[in-house]
Amino acid sequence: MADLDNDGNPDLFCVTGGIYPEEKTNYRTPRLVFRNLGAGRFEELIEEAGPGVLAQHSSRGCAFGDFDNDGDVDVLIMNHNEPPSLLRNDLTGSNHWIKTKLIGVKSNRSAIGGRVTVRYGGKIQVQEVLSQSSYLSVNDMRLHFGLGAATSVDIEVRWPLGSVERFEAVPADRLVVITEGSGITRAEEWTRGRQVRP
Repeated sequence: MADLDNDGNPDLFCVTGGIYPEEKTNYRTPRLVFRNLGAGRFEELIEEAGPGVLAQHSSRGCAFGDFDNDGDVDVLIMNHNEPPSLLRNDLTGSNHWIKTKLIGVKSNRSAIGGRVTVRYGGKIQVQEVLSQSSYLSVNDMRLHFGLGAATSVDIEVRWPLGSVERFEAVPADRLVVITEGSGITRAEEWTRGRQVRP
């Protein structure tokens, strides 16, 4: 699950495929994308998702991250007996986003087990820093939150050892680096894959 359109609702992305190449049917299959419409409703995207989703592979796992640092989530897919596939998400529209990168000091340096809660416009999103995401895959350690129309968020960080830090009215459309015990130590605003202002 990852918010592929930055609307604040996590979408579903699935990789599929058979195990044995001898099985000619259903060995290579397309990927599946379901857009979250809210209220527990999803719609399957087929042609709209692009040729990378329609391409047939025998895939095993996938990882999500902003490969090109342009504010949307890209997908790296591990395929069986062939190179991985990188699906670049070139999102258009006016939805906002924020990323958090946690650096542990008393907790482990990667902040694995840390939990980030963002609040905005009456909505709440929660994500944790994990050491793996799927078979042979690990997501970007920077946590990505799609915000829809919201231009700022309140952030709460619960560190792996239990301490809590809170930050109010943090502007959107940037990576926020938070160091345990020192607060926000860096913020980088990005536009179309390039850093605009540290």
